[in-house]
Amino acid sequence: MNSDLVIDFINTAGFGPDREDLPTAAALVRWLADRGLDPGSRVTRAEWDEARAVREALRDLLSAHNEVDTDVGAATAVLDRAARRAGLGVRFANGSARLEPSAAGVSGAVGRILAEVSAGMADGTWERLKACRADDCRWAFLDTAKNRTRAWCSMQSCGNRAKVQAYRARNA
Repeated sequence: MNSDLVIDFINTAGFGPDREDLPTAAALVRWLADRGLDPGSRVTRAEWDEARAVREALRDLLSAHNEVDTDVGAATAVLDRAARRAGLGVRFANGSARLEPSAAGVSGAVGRILAEVSAGMADGTWERLKACRADDCRWAFLDTAKNRTRAWCSMQSCGNRAKVQAYRARNA
């Protein structure tokens, strides 16, 4: 799995001010093209909206990995629709199989990201991807802790803030 691609895609939005890396359809085209995912030259408003909906559905699934209550069913439905639009299917080459989209454009590019998610589910990497528990962050990260218990994107910022808040609540 190319976890960097998936994490980078999810982290195109943050919860701080001005933390939207895909504010326009043109920005989505540039972002996808910069990562070798050819979106074509034209992107419709619907395709732009779909890509951002897929991003948030993936974030919701990563939040669920971190014991945050999310609507996994709704997120899964968004991803399933996007996979169908991408025409994701098994392709065989050089004695191996992998998922690839048959659609072109943004749907195909999003399909390539979803194919990486599928590969991560197959190889176990997906379960290590999480979204930060901090409500004002939700940044995607790879949990590299041996026991897979990392809760925050950064102990220095989100983790420290959460621990200080818990301490103050206990000692109020």
